[in-house]
Amino acid sequence: MNSATFTKELVGAQEELLRFAYKLTADHEDANDLLQETSLKALDNEDKYEPKTNFKGWIYTIMRNIFINNYRRIVREQTYVDTTENQYHLNGPGDQGFESTESAYDLKEMHRVVNALPKEYRIPFSMHVAGFKYREIAEKLDLPLGTVKSRIFFTRQRLQQLLKDFR
Repeated sequence: MNSATFTKELVGAQEELLRFAYKLTADHEDANDLLQETSLKALDNEDKYEPKTNFKGWIYTIMRNIFINNYRRIVREQTYVDTTENQYHLNGPGDQGFESTESAYDLKEMHRVVNALPKEYRIPFSMHVAGFKYREIAEKLDLPLGTVKSRIFFTRQRLQQLLKDFR
């Protein structure tokens, strides 16, 4: 597919994409922003599109993934604002700094269990918990992507077994 045909397909799908974006966001301005971001990403990745595949499916997938990533970022960045007089509680997420002795013990136990894991499982898992994406972990550790995903999956399974009393 040449660039002109690709652009024509993209422009032709704008109306349907806008409806889909509105279903995801339930806000006209956010839907327009999502549509614009999707269009830009599609144009940037035009060379990755396989001509004999479903164009609308490809573009809808881009939009859905952008929406999900934006949603996760927003949730991660949310903080609680302290409205008490003299800002008695510090601004920060959750109940940070007000742990009970029991929860501090639980956290130490969890760290002990994680640190007892073999290095080849502990490092990818720790990086994933720290916010690295699978692809980034694979690049940094020079491992295949599937290996990284498997190690993180098996580590989660193992931790669920070892920490079942903490649920």
